[in-house]
Amino acid sequence: MKLATLNTGTRDGKLVVVSKDLTRYCEADNIAPTLQAALDDWANIAPKLEALYRDVEHKAVPCQRFHERLAHSPLPRAYQWADGSAYINHVELVRKARNAEVPQSFYNDPLMYQGGSDGFLPPRADIPLADVSWGCDMEGEIAVITDDVPMGATEDAAAEHIKLVMLVNDVSLRGLIPGELAKGFGFFQSKPASAFSPVAVTPDELGDAWRDSTVHLPLLVDYNGQPFGRANAGEDATFSLARLVSHAARTRDLCAGSIIGSGTVSNKDEGGGPGRPVSEGGRGYSCIAEIRTIETIRDGEPRTPFMQPGDTVRVEMRDAAGHSIFGAIEQRVVAA
Repeated sequence: MKLATLNTGTRDGKLVVVSKDLTRYCEADNIAPTLQAALDDWANIAPKLEALYRDVEHKAVPCQRFHERLAHSPLPRAYQWADGSAYINHVELVRKARNAEVPQSFYNDPLMYQGGSDGFLPPRADIPLADVSWGCDMEGEIAVITDDVPMGATEDAAAEHIKLVMLVNDVSLRGLIPGELAKGFGFFQSKPASAFSPVAVTPDELGDAWRDSTVHLPLLVDYNGQPFGRANAGEDATFSLARLVSHAARTRDLCAGSIIGSGTVSNKDEGGGPGRPVSEGGRGYSCIAEIRTIETIRDGEPRTPFMQPGDTVRVEMRDAAGHSIFGAIEQRVVAA
């Protein structure tokens, strides 16, 4: 099924069930007022939402036109947002830009940081930027939402706790990251509010594209209206999303509504190289930092600037028939 949260002006919005083709919705607040409320009692609430979803598909209930611009992130705020590192190619490239080696442990023990989750941006909201020297970057990723995950859950067990899948633009301020990491205490100021796709879907909606807790489809990232990234999320993934959930739950329970991100989706080029721009026949990049690293390797210095006020980014994923699965994140950077 497909779920969304209408941006009603309240902190947590209103839960709705959305048709498979993203054209219609039916309010679900008589079942659960918010997505968080549904996740808190998922075992009992999910079957009722599934029944409503079937009714929406069969046009058996009154529906209204679904406009993605009216949606908030599926969880406008969450108890937890932790972002991982499923795609080591991205880690290799970004660390190379900082002249930092990749420890061998990164290939068997995921990186993860805990981001701010007290408020996310709606998928069509502007990205506020107070200082262009902060180096604003987009990061196209996959994210999952869990129900209650017990501490110590294995990867196989964690897979059963993944209830919803969505996309994310994990906004990063690259100019602030080195100084924060130099303190030895992780990201904070360099990771402002992120935005998630208008719709979150249950894994079964992905069909054969959901295998081994990984989404096997290209992530479409457009920058200023031009194709920028077409990396396939099912390739070059060192860790599955279930592995990342398990990693997060190693020493703590995860409460229902926890969001775990894949990290920037990133592919190597044919032959194992670092990847080429879409304009040169490659799969491109899901963030600007990667192309800047490629330019540095190739030309001695980066040429592509980070995002400036007026720049736009679009993140979307389509099924094999070309239909949008989650709706699109569409954002513009504005001076704050």
